Amino acid sequence: MIERIDRVDGTPGAPRPLHGAAATRRLEASAAAALPPFELMARAGLAVARLALALAPHARSIDVRVGHGNNGGDGLEAAAWLRRWGKDVRVRAVPGFDARLPTDAARALARARDAGVPIVDAADAAGAPAALVVDALLGIGANRAPDGALAGAIEAIGRDGAAGAIVLAVDAPSGLDVTRGHPLGDGAVVAQHTLSLLTLKPGLFTAAGRDHAGTVWLDTLNCDCGAEPPDALLVGAPATRRVPRRHAGHKGSFGDVVVVGGDTSMSGAALLAARAAQAAGAGRVYLDLLDPGAAEAGHDPLRPELMWRSRWWHDATPGQLAAATLVCGCGGGARITETLPRLLEAACRLVLDADALNAIASDPALQQALAARGARGCRTVLTPHPLEAARLLGRTTAEVQADRVAAATELVRRFDCVALLKGSGSVLAAPGVVPRINATGNASLASAGTGDVLAGWIGGWWAQDATAGGEALLEIVATAVATHGAAAGPRAAGAWRAADLVDRLALGAR
Repeated sequence: MIERIDRVDGTPGAPRPLHGAAATRRLEASAAAALPPFELMARAGLAVARLALALAPHARSIDVRVGHGNNGGDGLEAAAWLRRWGKDVRVRAVPGFDARLPTDAARALARARDAGVPIVDAADAAGAPAALVVDALLGIGANRAPDGALAGAIEAIGRDGAAGAIVLAVDAPSGLDVTRGHPLGDGAVVAQHTLSLLTLKPGLFTAAGRDHAGTVWLDTLNCDCGAEPPDALLVGAPATRRVPRRHAGHKGSFGDVVVVGGDTSMSGAALLAARAAQAAGAGRVYLDLLDPGAAEAGHDPLRPELMWRSRWWHDATPGQLAAATLVCGCGGGARITETLPRLLEAACRLVLDADALNAIASDPALQQALAARGARGCRTVLTPHPLEAARLLGRTTAEVQADRVAAATELVRRFDCVALLKGSGSVLAAPGVVPRINATGNASLASAGTGDVLAGWIGGWWAQDATAGGEALLEIVATAVATHGAAAGPRAAGAWRAADLVDRLALGAR
């Protein structure tokens, strides 16, 4: 059965397992061994043909681009079915593809020929452009940058897509690293739809993978993939976001959040975080602005329920520091460095964002203080974007983006924290648990201040369940991230203004 994977709209269900290329190959080998010869490819080809027909039922012509391996075999089997169903389908194959076909793919080639499918060279441009193009060049088999005829075939699919053809990728867009989500070399197929076979792959949901995969569909081919532990889990917005509050509850029942940040000319970042924490449902929210001039204002005219404090981070008692959830760093500028030694030492619950992360990255003593928090029972959430993560890890942004799950996991190992690596397909990791990849959000969140909103939103959720740690804390952060992304809507249409996003979140949290 083919299933559309869409976790944006609050579809109920447990997190979905994600298996990288190596795990998928092991599962594929096991499934093939348990079935009659060719059965697994027969199921895959039929699934591709059915989805192709559903996506373009009135397409007058269909091109299937075929490479050397079993992915090409899936495409050939799909072409045979489409031809039998009366479709004008042709196979465009890379030169010499039939000299190296595995056994099942060779059988699929024979079946396509028997069905009367014309098979031409991939470079043959004769005939009218196809309405639907099926990418069966590489699948998960890509392990280096495509070159030669394969690179040319990928470029041709790009031209067809630009000319208006629907592009359906079989298992994965050719040229995409399905484990890590980045193109191998200069380019990969950009598909409108991807039919992931047997398993869902993490690279389809993070980094550049989301742009290349388009809408992701899954057909498990009626195989059980539970024997292989997942490399990550895909999470989305929950159907129910709130447990109803007890009537006897009061503002003290739902936790305190203190936002520390907002250096000169950057007080807006801290204001956004504080508003988001209040919108998330925290009982009381305090704002400790580091800009003396802004702090003198004494209130937020749009959200007067926020309580302003001056140097709270310095004057708070150990008990107050232990009781509150701290969100530190939003617009913190240079002054944030002064606050960090005490907060790292005494705050029991600490969300570190933006300039707090940059200050820690540049100071080995602060890094040691951060890493030591876990041993004292203090809990920390780091919310870096890729550049901030690169600074913390002493790497380049490109290295972080090349393997986002590994980068988030390394942050956890070094700093004993929950790590949220923001970006396309945000990655969440915590000690001893399988990483999560968030399915919600889009490029409309690529706007100044939305990250500050997210930091405050996480703090507001966490404050209401102050005892949470370990996997429970990871789930709180995952839910906060998913609901933040879901508020952006299903598609990118312009950019969200961060203050408007807070209002949207507040309405959705009710």
